[in-house]
Amino acid sequence: MVKVNVISLLGLGSLRCVAGSAINTLGMLEAPTLPKFLTNNPLPDGKPWGKLTSPVGSAPTTGVTRRYDFMFSRGVSSPDGFQKDSLLINGQSPGPLIHANWGDWIEITVHNNITNPDEGTALHWHGFLQHNTPWSDGVPSVSQCPIAPGSSYTYRIRAERPGTTWYHAHYSAQYAGGLYGPLVVYGPSHVDYDVDLGPIFVSDYFHREYFHIVADVVGTNATRWGQPSDNTMINARANFNCSLVTDGTPCHNNAGLSKFRFRKGKTYRLRLINSSAGGLVYFSIDNHTLQVVSADFVPIKPYNATYVTLNIGNRADVLVTAAGDKDAAFYMRATQPNYFPCARANQPNGTAIILYDSAAENSIPAENPHPIPVDTTCSNDPLNLTIPYYPEPLNRQPSVTRQIVATLLVNATGNQVYEMDNSSFHANYNNPLLPQANRGNLTFERQSNVYNFGSNQTVRIVFYNNNQAPHPMHLHGYDMTIVSLGPGQWDGTTVFRPDNPMRRDVQMLSPFSHLVVQFEANNPGVWAFHCHIAWHLSMGFYINVLVRPDEVRRMQIPSATKRGCDAWSKYTKDHTVQQIDDGA
Repeated sequence: MVKVNVISLLGLGSLRCVAGSAINTLGMLEAPTLPKFLTNNPLPDGKPWGKLTSPVGSAPTTGVTRRYDFMFSRGVSSPDGFQKDSLLINGQSPGPLIHANWGDWIEITVHNNITNPDEGTALHWHGFLQHNTPWSDGVPSVSQCPIAPGSSYTYRIRAERPGTTWYHAHYSAQYAGGLYGPLVVYGPSHVDYDVDLGPIFVSDYFHREYFHIVADVVGTNATRWGQPSDNTMINARANFNCSLVTDGTPCHNNAGLSKFRFRKGKTYRLRLINSSAGGLVYFSIDNHTLQVVSADFVPIKPYNATYVTLNIGNRADVLVTAAGDKDAAFYMRATQPNYFPCARANQPNGTAIILYDSAAENSIPAENPHPIPVDTTCSNDPLNLTIPYYPEPLNRQPSVTRQIVATLLVNATGNQVYEMDNSSFHANYNNPLLPQANRGNLTFERQSNVYNFGSNQTVRIVFYNNNQAPHPMHLHGYDMTIVSLGPGQWDGTTVFRPDNPMRRDVQMLSPFSHLVVQFEANNPGVWAFHCHIAWHLSMGFYINVLVRPDEVRRMQIPSATKRGCDAWSKYTKDHTVQQIDDGA
């Protein structure tokens, strides 16, 4: 096996210090573009792939392991000028780029140095299927115990398919505090382009620390349940009006926008990621057309649009041809819908600047935004636009169908919670579910919200949303096939494009609506299925899907998982864990 040690390849993790803050080069003009593949690969011609028929289930064996070393810690950041305490990875947020070739293995060692106060943590690889590695999915109380303060844990994951994604903490709402970063897998592409511009995060941004927001959201004071974001960012950069700060917090105006350089006539690949805690985002570029070529990890038939919709956790790869004048400048936009219920934002309009060949760095573009219609269903882009490039027909005869009703209520103690079939999820950090199932124990606590689908081949889940909030639903371990969605109850027969339905790992469950999804249960494990709004997840909007328990029983879970639980158990004997929300 060829082993490649990579911590911050291409400089995307390099630091510079500004006003005491660690800032990476993401969104800076000097940020490097990405290659089409990593050349340090032992296979012929440096390419591990040949002719492609479908990227699913056909990853090559490259013999390469790429290694990363992450230190989680507290620090101070001010990406929009407002200074706040943050959670950082190697002194920065977002964290360093992880990238690999299709078929590579990736090992990431996380050192938990979150102190004063201490916190456990875990790291999830969004959209990674984790075939044969469910213990590395990174969900505390499910695949592992939390990584104890002062301890380390190594994840080993396979780059099973090419595309764009991100990694983020999956312990309470820590990713909203800064623990997240980009992840790119290079591989064959069904479209051609000249330059890979790299990851572009679009997101809401909160000035308060995540822990305090969670405490309010799950608390008993109804006036604190709605939490508007303070800003909207592109690649973790934005400006903020510091005159709005009244409590003396240090703040500096004109912190700066992200900037990108285009060359006239070139076609660019943009890897879009919505890393928000609470807000849907529309992405657009003034005077430019987007060609959308993938949704989450699924290549789609290219279509042209003036904007693309990104719910939390969604990714979209788009191609943009630089057709402007050589001295032109244009705004790139991340727009949160400034209406209920799709987002709550005090500053819903995020911008970055695209500078053409000879445009000066201080160029100010003209305002010419594309119109974006009002859609109070907060839906993903229409299913008739997003058509998988590699078709997989729907199995019309599922082995099992389960209906799950999501309800928002105030419980007996006055706390706001979500219940799934009358049960709000709550994590048991000291007794994770996958090792339980591996030991043959299939009797779970009710609050673990485990749905055991046994040996069923095809699983269909019908979600009903009985409340006015939207819920971007994320399934771990699988892409879900979208069978049907729409207002009210499902009629039981309407199926959208059964010969080639849309597949993805995040799909919106709209207010007072249904969402019908299906998957082929060929990946044994215990898999999270939850709303990706950080605050809704904290309130218990979460279930676990247990698939093929007999095969889970025969798994050889690495001893590192037990050692991690031993370290957590030792820590919790002497320390009180501040688990104020559901914990996931």
